[in-house]
Amino acid sequence: MSTYSAKAADIEKKWVLIDATGLVVGRLASIVAMRLRGKHKPTFTPHVDSGDFVVVVNAAKVRFTGRKLEDKIYHRHTGWPGGVRRTTAGRVLNERPERVLRAAVVGMLPKNRLGRRLATKLKIYRGTDHPHAAQQPERLAL
Repeated sequence: MSTYSAKAADIEKKWVLIDATGLVVGRLASIVAMRLRGKHKPTFTPHVDSGDFVVVVNAAKVRFTGRKLEDKIYHRHTGWPGGVRRTTAGRVLNERPERVLRAAVVGMLPKNRLGRRLATKLKIYRGTDHPHAAQQPERLAL
């Protein structure tokens, strides 16, 4: 008996809609990363993009546990010498809530070409509106 290996043509990609209202960032990110990667499917193959497209709405309503709003620090670089900028999680969540969730999910994906391609299938929106109604995403109950 040989091991099954999925081909790119055999994979059926779906669109999934997740409402992030009241969910903890890390727990939500692990579910989203699993869906993007395709680990929830019985035909999962590690080197093939077998995951679904994921649309996350209400990203501004996610929450952190403990004191992470004050203690967790996000780093980014401007590209100039000495251009490291540090910001607390609370401030990033108020100004750009999409960045909080994207950073958490991308950190759980592979650090290679496949991971970068999987990250493009993640669509995050601050409010309830999204432009992907034509794809008829199925709502995922969490």
